Formats: sequence, C-alpha cells, structure tokens
Amino acid sequence: MSRNTFKGSGILIADKSYDDEGAGPYVGSFPKGFGYGPEDSEPETTAASPEEQPRILLMGLRRSGKSSIQKVVFHKVSPNETLFLESTNKIVKDDVSNSSFVQFQVWDVPGQIDFFDPTFDSETIFGGCGALIFVIDAQDDYIEALARLQMEVTRAYKINPNIKFEVFIHKVDGLSDDNKIETQRDIHQRSTDDLAEAGMENVHLSFHLTSIYDHSIFEAFSKVVQKLIPQLPVLENLLNILISNSGIEKAFLFDVMSKIYIATDSSPVDMQCYELCCDMIDVVIDMSCIYGARDDGAFDGDSSAIIKLNTNTILYLREVNRHLALICILREDSFDKQGLIDYNFGCFRKAIQQVFDIKKQAAAARAKTNATRAFPHANGIAEGATS
Repeated sequence: MSRNTFKGSGILIADKSYDDEGAGPYVGSFPKGFGYGPEDSEPETTAASPEEQPRILLMGLRRSGKSSIQKVVFHKVSPNETLFLESTNKIVKDDVSNSSFVQFQVWDVPGQIDFFDPTFDSETIFGGCGALIFVIDAQDDYIEALARLQMEVTRAYKINPNIKFEVFIHKVDGLSDDNKIETQRDIHQRSTDDLAEAGMENVHLSFHLTSIYDHSIFEAFSKVVQKLIPQLPVLENLLNILISNSGIEKAFLFDVMSKIYIATDSSPVDMQCYELCCDMIDVVIDMSCIYGARDDGAFDGDSSAIIKLNTNTILYLREVNRHLALICILREDSFDKQGLIDYNFGCFRKAIQQVFDIKKQAAAARAKTNATRAFPHANGIAEGATS
C-alpha cells in the first residue's frame, strides 16, 4: 500500500493511502472499538474468560467521579460530557480485552453499596480482585471518604491479601500546585495512621493525583494496569534492549484503544512526554479515519507516524499489532539511522509475538486442565465410542 506524507506545523505523518471505495463508520470521533477490520497477518488474541480476568474495582463515595473516570478512559467520552452523567445506582461492569496483555474487568461500584452486607458474596467479589481503586474527591471534605477507605481496605485485605490498593486523589484540576501537594500529604498521612490503628501496617497504598481534564488519569490507570501484567518485567527488558541499541531516549508500549501504556523502559517517565505520545495517538487515529483505507480499520500494519518537534526531538510511532503501538522519543540526529531503528523494531516486534505465543500456550494449557477436571471421564467415553 502506498503512503502519503502530510506536512504542517512541524509534523510529518506517514499514513495509509486514501481509498475512496467502500464506506465505513470512520467519520468523526472514533468509537470504542475503532471498527477494526480483519488482518490475515495479525495473530488472533486469546481472550480470557471473565472468571479468569483480573478485576479492578472503582470504589468511593457518591459523586467522587468514579463513573466519569470509567467513561473518559474506556469509552472516549469527552470530560465535559461527564457533567451530565447521572449518579450510578448499580454496579457497571466494563470488559477490557484489547490485547493479550490488556485483559481485565472494571467494576464501577456505587458509593451506597456495601459489599460486606450479607446479601453480597464478598468472598467471590474480592477473591478475584486484582486491584481496588478508591476515588477521593480532593475538592470536598474527605474525612468521611478516609473512614470508608480504611473500612474497605481492611475487610478486602482479610479476604484477599494480594489485592493492589490504589488511591486516586481526584478532581485536583481545581487545586493549586501547593494545595495538591498538601492534600496528597494529608491524605497519605491520615490513611496510613488509620490503617496502623487497625493493625494493618502491612497494607501498602499507592497514591495518584488525577483529573479527567488532563492526562493524569490515563497515567494513573497505566500504573495500575501494569501491576496486573505478569509479563511486565519481560516487556521492560525488551524496551531497554531496544533503546540502548537504537539511540532512543524513551520508549512506550501503548494500548491504542485506551491510551494506557502497558510498559516503558527503566528511565523515569516525564509527564510532558507522555502527554505528547497520547496526543500523537489521537492524531494518527484521526488521520487514519480520514485518509486511510476505509475497509482496513483505523489502526493496522500500515499505521506509522513521524512527528518532528521544534526542540529537535522526534516522536516515532510504529504499529506492533492492531491493538499495540510503540512510540519512541529520540533526538533528530539519532533518527539519521532510521534503518537501524526499523531493523531493531522488527526484532522487538518478533520478541513481543513470542511473549504472546507463550501466554496463549499457557492459557490453552489451563483451559485443557480445567476441562479435564470438569469432565474426568471424557477421554474414556470418546475412546469407547470410537471402538
């Protein structure tokens, strides 16, 4: 497929050629599923059953912003549109199975629900929970929220000590920088003291300052999801090898649908660089929807982009598979060796596929084991029927 180059405001984007034949739902804002089309070269991803997927619980008091977070991150709802959301009255489950690495469920739990009421099977709910995110409204009096946090964490930990406990100090867009730091320090101190008084010194809480009006909510969710990916050390090591041999300063492995980065190299993450990468994904998807082949989907093997900033920095995006993208940040002089970078990227892509294959084989082995346990005499019946 031929490629066109679009220039403007220091941006170079290599994208798919425009194909006017066929119609597709690719005009305007892209939908949650992007309308992915079939790709023969794309290996199928094995989605885990809902029972096997790790569960992320969004908990907190009413009107703390839980539903808004879920809509913005996983449904591409504009932050301004969340102002008109009604209060959630029942548990809303969101199945996120974008790729072999990103597979989990998000449960938006209404603030008035008490999972520890006898009518709920709290053992089942928290037994399969991978992470519990407690959302605190930073612009409100959070004394009641901290009491609820201490209660939920204490009870959930007794059921499943492997749960990752995350605290989103939310709606910080309305606070000054000094107030953000002071609020985080106060919440951290109070919650730690409350858990210590309850005899839960071993429980670790992670704190994140978040807002749906910037990229902080995506970065916070990225860090939560990474803790649920067993292959994370392997992915980080692959990225470290890639950048050390390619003259790259920073690399992110993005889930394109949610703009969550599932892995990055070992160097520190700069928030501004992460925001640029998120904006780049939006640009590529929008350009693909307009100029791409209508029947091939918005993001596929022909999707790539090069953005040159006025700071002599290059952003380079390459498609890993139709759900994952690698975005590299490097100096302009390092990009003179683009052939070397592309060769190393090919090796990186093959290594990622090997990780995929191992995970699929493990999932198939688990499914076979479960089937054998469920029907222990199935092989004997088949053999008898054959004879």
